[in-house]
Amino acid sequence: MNKPLRRVAIFCGLLVLALLIRVNYIQFVQADELKNDANNRRVTINQYATPRGDILVDGKAITGHTETTGSDFKYKATFKNGKMWAPVTGYASQAFGTTLLQGVEDKILTGDDDRLFFTRTVDVLSGKQKQGGDVVTTLSGAAQKAAFKGLGNKKGAVAAINPETGAILALASTPSYDPSSFAGNSQKDSEAWNALQKKNNPDDPMLNRALRQTYPPGSTFKVVTAAAALQDGLYDDIDEPTDSEVPYILPDTNNQELKNEGGIACKNVSLREALRVSCNSVFGKLGATLGRDKMVEEAEKFGFNEEQFVPVRVAASNFSTKMDRPQTALSSIGQFETAATPLQMAMVAAAIANDGKLMKPYMVSELRASNNKLVDSIKPEELSQPLSSDNAQKLQQMMETVVQSGTGTRAQIPGVTVGGKTGTAQHGVDNSEKPYAWFISYAKTDKGSPVAVAVVVEDASANRGDISGGGFAAPIAKSVMEAVLNK
Repeated sequence: MNKPLRRVAIFCGLLVLALLIRVNYIQFVQADELKNDANNRRVTINQYATPRGDILVDGKAITGHTETTGSDFKYKATFKNGKMWAPVTGYASQAFGTTLLQGVEDKILTGDDDRLFFTRTVDVLSGKQKQGGDVVTTLSGAAQKAAFKGLGNKKGAVAAINPETGAILALASTPSYDPSSFAGNSQKDSEAWNALQKKNNPDDPMLNRALRQTYPPGSTFKVVTAAAALQDGLYDDIDEPTDSEVPYILPDTNNQELKNEGGIACKNVSLREALRVSCNSVFGKLGATLGRDKMVEEAEKFGFNEEQFVPVRVAASNFSTKMDRPQTALSSIGQFETAATPLQMAMVAAAIANDGKLMKPYMVSELRASNNKLVDSIKPEELSQPLSSDNAQKLQQMMETVVQSGTGTRAQIPGVTVGGKTGTAQHGVDNSEKPYAWFISYAKTDKGSPVAVAVVVEDASANRGDISGGGFAAPIAKSVMEAVLNK
């Protein structure tokens, strides 16, 4: 072969080699990235080419599917009692994607999860259509219904947990939306979607207030401060007088008073009495005395300052790590920059009810193939130990007094031991807006403590002076606890 031909042959060989390298790079290195690219329409077509699996509550499907026409998407998702369950299921839309459980468990629901390979292979060999798997939740239909009904037309949220396992029993958020209204890919679906966006609907119905919205927790946070005081040994007997003055002057300030609502008698009262009537002066001083570092440590043991995954992402609740002494006092009564999701405050109540042990919250118990074969199961897991068993039981006594004869009497359930704490969280410029009404609680029977609940109501429709966690949030918590107990 002469020299010019040899050069051409080498050049062509290099081109072929480059092509082979490129093809193999795309096939083996970029395959997953290209397959899952949001701009790859084949991905979405594949998502809706076969019936999606279901999300189950109490063994019954709360989702479904139906065939569509006039589109290259064959199936779309449907939702039963969509508004009630939207904070759990999220949506699965041919046009707008997936979220919450529909998003986190998408591969199971579409049947594309690697753990379903054997099932898919059997279906192909037997000539069956590919089917999605099912997601079995820990939710209680009765508790969810009670929470959603209790909130009614109010703006707010409810979260309920089994303290002994961490299993989430209810997640309600209002106002809500029906995921079925935009599950397709038509003009009608687009109009429904646009009507739900915050820019077009100031009530923001697509906001998951139970998991993604943080609120100032107000006086419900005082149980965290009480836990920190007990753990530090600041007080041992919950009925001994505290060294607390009225008015309490915030440290390092020019006589700035931390006042108590309604002029309640709080001077030198015990911890039990301070929680019963919700003394700002007592718990503000406790927080300032303990100091920022100890308060931060205790708050973080309860789950503050860290996102949770249940498996859906939960927004991190906030307890500032950069405070001076006056700010620490205010933070210790749920003010300043303290902010919590309803799920976070349910976790606080749950840890106290469970003798100081905080279980990791979760709302999926099993993943199953279309033939009902178990793919994965989730077991209860301890997250932390915010306080000792002995101190937790002291705090239980304090919270039970709140319900027996304090600000939380509307949560009483005959024959059941109920502990709780009310909260009225101020917000707005110069506290100009209606306060948020909070209530956190747990119920106990001789068989254990099956439920802890947190309720927040944003827009309680009453005169400002009448708004309180005990008046608006406690009855909702009571109905949720009764639903779990009766079940």
